[in-house]
Amino acid sequence: MKIALMNEFSQAGKNPAVLNELQAVAAEQGHEVFNVGMDGDNDHHLTYIHLGVMASLLLNSKAVDFVVSGCGTGQGALMSLNAYPGVFCGYCIDPADAYLFAQINNGNALALPFAKGFGWGAELNVRYIFEKAFTGVKGQGYPPERKESQVRNAGILSQVKVATGKDYLEGLKALDQELVKTAVTGPRFQACFFEYAQDQALVDYVRSVLDA
Repeated sequence: MKIALMNEFSQAGKNPAVLNELQAVAAEQGHEVFNVGMDGDNDHHLTYIHLGVMASLLLNSKAVDFVVSGCGTGQGALMSLNAYPGVFCGYCIDPADAYLFAQINNGNALALPFAKGFGWGAELNVRYIFEKAFTGVKGQGYPPERKESQVRNAGILSQVKVATGKDYLEGLKALDQELVKTAVTGPRFQACFFEYAQDQALVDYVRSVLDA
């Protein structure tokens, strides 16, 4: 599994600590991690709005399989990511959230609070969240006897998101293109996206935004 980690400006200073925990868990499971957001206060400036654009491009192009995002409360990142087709982001404050989201909702992104409640022992909580999110088989239901209905509902939600939203690429083109350009300008994002993206139309679009 390819996992992208993205931090925005308000919590950029915590990126190294979060990345360390994610890489440790990913290494145990054979996953690959891409640090595509800010890795410090002086890095390419991103807000949680930009994280939504970035996550949607990485997931819809199949450049990565999962995105870990967040902001001060985690709520802004949650809303921003869920604004896009193909992105199913859960809010996660503890390992139980991560486990239940993986088994019941089987989404492809998490939003964590990196300021609110992020105190003593926070790195342990983050590590245990990642262990529950990325260990074992997802979508097994909880409790197990409810798996059938939970899988069915997750599929219905996916259909609802497609039916009520614009075509993804047309939606991107309807945004302020300077906002999109800021989101895709980071070199680590570009390295991940252009090497692994499997949707040529999205690749061409991102290149056109960068060349504009």
